[in-house]
Amino acid sequence: MKKIVVNGTVVTVNEQNEVITQGALGMENGKITYVGKQPEDLSGYDEVIDAKGCIVMPGLVNTHGHAAMSLLRGYADDLPLQEWLETKMWPLEGQFTSEHVKWGTYLSLVEMLRTGTTTFMDMYDHMDQVAEAVDQSGMRAGLARGIIGLCPEEVQKAKLEEATAFARNWHGQAGGRITTMMSPHAPYTCPPDYIKQIVARAHQLDLPIHIHMSESQREVEQNVKDYGQRPPAHLDQLGVFERPTLVAHAVHLTDEEIQLLADRKVKVSHNPISNLKLASGVARVPELLAKGVTVGLGTDSSASNNNLNLFEEIKMAALLHKGVNYNPVAVPAEEALRMGTRYGAEAMFIANQTGSLEVGKKADFILVRTDRAHFHPFHDPISHLVYATSGYDVQDVYVDGKQLVSKGELLTIDEEKVIFEANRMFELLNR
Repeated sequence: MKKIVVNGTVVTVNEQNEVITQGALGMENGKITYVGKQPEDLSGYDEVIDAKGCIVMPGLVNTHGHAAMSLLRGYADDLPLQEWLETKMWPLEGQFTSEHVKWGTYLSLVEMLRTGTTTFMDMYDHMDQVAEAVDQSGMRAGLARGIIGLCPEEVQKAKLEEATAFARNWHGQAGGRITTMMSPHAPYTCPPDYIKQIVARAHQLDLPIHIHMSESQREVEQNVKDYGQRPPAHLDQLGVFERPTLVAHAVHLTDEEIQLLADRKVKVSHNPISNLKLASGVARVPELLAKGVTVGLGTDSSASNNNLNLFEEIKMAALLHKGVNYNPVAVPAEEALRMGTRYGAEAMFIANQTGSLEVGKKADFILVRTDRAHFHPFHDPISHLVYATSGYDVQDVYVDGKQLVSKGELLTIDEEKVIFEANRMFELLNR
């Protein structure tokens, strides 16, 4: 079926960052077939979608999170990272059943879809439930069974086999919308020999690796104490960076470590709001970008954010680095928008599929309403998307050319049921 979106302002986020007024986006069989000025003859299309008063742009890409943790939103705020994890998060997460993960994940999918995210990366447990929710929702996702190795050897082995089976069984599923990775949780939660085993399995499966790294100063100091190296050198020595790798956070880096990431082509998920809330610090994003490191944006979980509205991360990425560097051009609006779209897809190793509106890529796009005061005067669409837009300005969402949100209403998920079940599952936790 041939469809075309007409009458909108098309923000492509391609290499030239083209903005096309009175633009059009054609698609067939879930792929983009045309991007340009609106054709005069539309007779060859089976469906014409009127985007009058809207910006047509790529769906947002959230490069790091733990969707099921939405059940813990607001539960334990304003604590240091390790205290937050060890005394609040992990005790409750230890009670999570597959049903908790199912409904926590659905709650996150509702929020992400309604605020314009079409692709996300997720690292957690009970990942079959997450994958099934992604399949049902119509979203695109990179998924990994997060592996914490602070356990007996037989438990480590079982976790590795579970992660391997998940990665093998789900890679390329949901019509190709699901890709998988191998995910040792972090160097401080996985002994070196165990990380080597996970790397070996990633080689066998030919899959990327996703891992937390250098999120807090305490973590870095502990790594030096335990292993005599800071996390980047430690992971490099263990062979992690021999695989395509996406590291979450990368807040505390030296110049030499930034160069190492650039040399190894390691991708970074920048999570500015979560890092600020947990007082972990501010990643050196301008320096990373200057060295050619691909930096995408992530929300982390809504337990540490406390929402999954990626437009907030885009704005924060543009503003935060201006302020801390006393440099108004540290991260320009165009670069922040790329971080939330194109660079995010590159960070997840799916840039051939999504992240920009270009012929041959998947028809993953959103329509953002501009008939509201905060979009006017309509001087610069990219500026308005970065500095003025809320995720709840998103009107319609499409993935693979299939509509998932229409005028703010979800078409593939029962939002009312999800909210009810998520609250019910939280009440079952022993707090």
